[in-house]
Amino acid sequence: MLRRLYHDQPETFAFTPDNLKWAEAQIKKFPEGRQASAIIPILWRAQEQEGWLTRPAIEYVAQMLDLAYIRALEVASFYFMFQLQPVGSVAHIQVCGTLTCMICGAEDLIGVCRDKIADKPFALSADGKFSWEEVECLGSCTNAPMAQIGKDYYEDLTAERLGEIIDELAAGRVPVPGPQNGRFAAEPRKGLTSLRGYESGKTEYNASAQLAVDIGDTVKRIDGTEVPLLTPWIAGGGKKAVAGKKAKEPKPAAKVPADSTGVTKQEAQATSEAKPVSKSDPGDTAEQQPETIAQPRSGGADDLKKISGVGPKLEAVLNELGFWHFDQIAKWTEAEVAWVDSRLKFKGRITRDNWMAQAAALAKTKD
Repeated sequence: MLRRLYHDQPETFAFTPDNLKWAEAQIKKFPEGRQASAIIPILWRAQEQEGWLTRPAIEYVAQMLDLAYIRALEVASFYFMFQLQPVGSVAHIQVCGTLTCMICGAEDLIGVCRDKIADKPFALSADGKFSWEEVECLGSCTNAPMAQIGKDYYEDLTAERLGEIIDELAAGRVPVPGPQNGRFAAEPRKGLTSLRGYESGKTEYNASAQLAVDIGDTVKRIDGTEVPLLTPWIAGGGKKAVAGKKAKEPKPAAKVPADSTGVTKQEAQATSEAKPVSKSDPGDTAEQQPETIAQPRSGGADDLKKISGVGPKLEAVLNELGFWHFDQIAKWTEAEVAWVDSRLKFKGRITRDNWMAQAAALAKTKD
């Protein structure tokens, strides 16, 4: 299918402060020079903000990732999850039309969309609130026919029920997602024969539907304030507690011995944190600060970017920490590597790229 940009485009695009912070966090997940790897999630965020993917948004993301515009356009036009034309302001309904759903009545659901929204897919309803399309398999064949609306699946649909759902959304309500015929999840239609724990009343709906109800508005587009927060790699950015619920403390690891001595992982961690490291104990992998210098020696700083895996930003970080020369890095011990590694945004790359061996070889070429 030929996918073109919509003919009527806005003048500009810019992320909201929350979404910009989120996008910058995505970029930090990838090594220096590999920022382009974040293009799909960032394009998706731009679509979530605007409802569809505009040309200014594609250009904005390309500039953010230092990409040629055509490269970002290639991604946006290749993946059908990116909407290149306006969609309904309330909801864009994606009806699964693959084999199982089609056998179970998907054509009737499409008929409802034609009657209540627009005669053709991707066209807006008269009030601009809704749009629809037929999509390939959404992986909920046991609960066919189904449709995805917003972030959620509405399963075991009938034409009548889909019509009611559209009416509820138009009235500002958010129907409970999940099975629409009384099933809890994907159990046999005649009833459960196992996994009957939900009947005790611990949850009212299945896991995904229960979370949707707890959030309260699953049709709302992602804007950076939703829970749980999806950037756990940012310091202090782990999962937030759902309103009214106290966040659970992390459970300790199972009491599995860390080594042949029988010391558990918890005890080993406590020991390493409480006991300062001695330079005479090379086998201890706890952190130990290497020898640093405030400024480069008289001959000038070495070009640390010659070390594979070190770019301009990492070089600046190493300089700030007090490392200016190859011979400093070449002498790092395992404990000193742990100290440096904990101060870098991309942990593990020192050992992965063996900076010490590279630095030793580069130091020799200087001599």
